[in-house]
Amino acid sequence: MDKRSVDWHGPCVALVTPFDSAGAIDETAFRLNVELCLQNGVTGLLVSGCTGEFWALSNDERKRLFRLCVDAAGGRVPVIGGAGAIRTEDAIELADGAREAGCAGAMILPPFFVKPSADDIIVHYQAVADAVRIPILLYNIPSATGNALTPPLVDRLADIETVVAIKESSFDFNNFYKTIERAGDRIRVFGQGFPGLVVGASGSFHVHANYWDARSCEGYRAFRKGDMERARALHAQSSAIEATFVENGRNYYVSVKTAMNLFGRPGGYPRLPLRPLREPHVSEMRSKLEERGLVDAPPLQAAVAE
Repeated sequence: MDKRSVDWHGPCVALVTPFDSAGAIDETAFRLNVELCLQNGVTGLLVSGCTGEFWALSNDERKRLFRLCVDAAGGRVPVIGGAGAIRTEDAIELADGAREAGCAGAMILPPFFVKPSADDIIVHYQAVADAVRIPILLYNIPSATGNALTPPLVDRLADIETVVAIKESSFDFNNFYKTIERAGDRIRVFGQGFPGLVVGASGSFHVHANYWDARSCEGYRAFRKGDMERARALHAQSSAIEATFVENGRNYYVSVKTAMNLFGRPGGYPRLPLRPLREPHVSEMRSKLEERGLVDAPPLQAAVAE
């Protein structure tokens, strides 16, 4: 099994998990968002990742979301279940839940908070691979985990049979490029938007399709058609939108849901310890996001299956 074993490519979306005001998962809102993202043109769905507030979900809730997402997608695009956990046993349980739900793969973080050695991280991933026969998407986000999947470490992880791809979110272009150099012959490397595509990325797992329209996926297709001017312009626009989410100390994940709610998409509430954004941030965000190209969601083209 290697990168040729999966057809993961293009603009995939990291889905939010909408909660209601009481903190319960809003399954209707989740399904609606899946449908909107599909109509935006996404080529894959990632559920229970960072944007999905996996840290606020129980293992059972995460496995429920895997099943819900697979059902809502209806085979139109691959679904990848976020199975990251500190305990190896939990990562195995969640990866197995993703397999049972019909997910095309499982995304695995290195254990976070603790400080495992490189060899510990290898053993963690190998244990998941040995226990569950499912394609693995590595996830490198050291700003959140405190543990970097460096290019030399990814080079070693790429030799694990079921590791087929990496979501490279170090926000360090040199690290990204060196990862492609070291392991791009064996695994698909996702990330960095337009600049990533220029140096050989397979696509990206972005958040844009949750809150934006079809332009969230248009940049990839413009690049593939050779329209570099359009691809570059859309990358710049999406970067400006994303910058709004963290201005003035705002929490990124809460801001994403706020943007969705402001523009007619089913973002719902965050779950504690995160709280809904308040004024004056909400009004400030609306004004800036309108300037930067967000518009109200179009109506669904077809009814969502019940």
